Amino acid sequence: MNKLKQKIGNYRFRILALLLFATTINYFDRSIIGVMAPTLQRMFDWTNEDYANIIISFQVAYAIGMLTMGGIIDKLGTKIGYTVAISIWSIFGMLHAAVRPGFSIIGFSLARFGLGFGEAGNFPAAIKTVAEWFPKKERAYATGIFNAATSIGAIAAPFVVGWIVHEDGTNWQIPFLITGALSAIWVFLWLKYYKKPEDHPKLSKEELAYIVSDSVVETNKEKLPWLNILKKREAWAFAVAKTTDAVWWFYLFWGAKFLADTFGLKLKDIGVPFFIMYVLADCGSILGGYLSGYFIKKGWSVNKARKTTLLLCSIMILPVCYVAFAENKWLAVLLIGIGAAGHQAWSANIFTLVSDVFPKKATASIVGLGGMIGAVAGIISNKLLGKFLDQADNTAYFWAFLVAGSCYLIILGFVHILMPKMIPLDEDLKQIQ
Repeated sequence: MNKLKQKIGNYRFRILALLLFATTINYFDRSIIGVMAPTLQRMFDWTNEDYANIIISFQVAYAIGMLTMGGIIDKLGTKIGYTVAISIWSIFGMLHAAVRPGFSIIGFSLARFGLGFGEAGNFPAAIKTVAEWFPKKERAYATGIFNAATSIGAIAAPFVVGWIVHEDGTNWQIPFLITGALSAIWVFLWLKYYKKPEDHPKLSKEELAYIVSDSVVETNKEKLPWLNILKKREAWAFAVAKTTDAVWWFYLFWGAKFLADTFGLKLKDIGVPFFIMYVLADCGSILGGYLSGYFIKKGWSVNKARKTTLLLCSIMILPVCYVAFAENKWLAVLLIGIGAAGHQAWSANIFTLVSDVFPKKATASIVGLGGMIGAVAGIISNKLLGKFLDQADNTAYFWAFLVAGSCYLIILGFVHILMPKMIPLDEDLKQIQ
């Protein structure tokens, strides 16, 4: 077996490392404001609803970007499309540092809007890259690995912010500038090393054959019309599954505020709780991707393997319902961490549903559609939470965690109704018999 693996080669994992790096930058960039939220609220005198509106500006742009960026990436290809996306989000990420107190709400809202539009390109491009570079039996595992970078970025943010930014907000601009340098390094590496597998001079014939071993050859490279995509129940199954993004947004943008409001945590103290939560999330992402791949290798159908894994994730997340009752901050952190782990395992598998069923040329567009639906769900939940926190104090967190823990089982039921058998579609979106 080892000799066989050596003969096949593993260049595809070098490409995966670039996806890991890009997604780390992506989540470091978007996590900074959540970590600094209590400090920025005091500095700029924001209400909870003001903060929610700033977050919503990011999500509105993310929704628009998901719908448009996916199509752009399918049209331009992953090499150019990914470069455009990371360039946009890096510029607007750094522009946060230019915001002044007199126009803090509108300034942050505009900067978050540009950041959200650019960052929307990350997952469509990354999922499309995985579909190009990995066979189906490895895609959930590969997705789980790069998706784990969402937690790496979220873990890095509180430590970097806690090290650089003072409790009174001094140096708050610096973390927003760091991502610019990291993004420049990534763009250089991406443009230098990325090509499609069939065009890559460093990829062995054996590894190329392995990559395409369970894929249907696509002869028509023209982008599929949106109307054709929207008619497919399978596309809406993925979109429904992505409404759980609202839960991840909640952890990311309100997690630090919940711990500060409920247990009095300061900016310098948030690093360790975030480290615990997101290390658990990383484990969930990798193990969740591995588990469904393991089932497939054991002879299970893709349909059974993916949905069984999603069911296990849904059950694992249920204890999150009890976070608001936790009287000890470490119990709350542990429960959120378990929920985050379950979510990331869920996420790794629902992303793979797209490449399991749809042709590669439609992958980024459908990931974009689902991401848009997930962002809209996040917009609604953030608006309601910000409003209710101002009106009803911290009791709003009870309802937020109740929904966060229980929604996955319900959503999985809808996914199964919309896509009961996961039959692959050809390049004309017709079922392959």
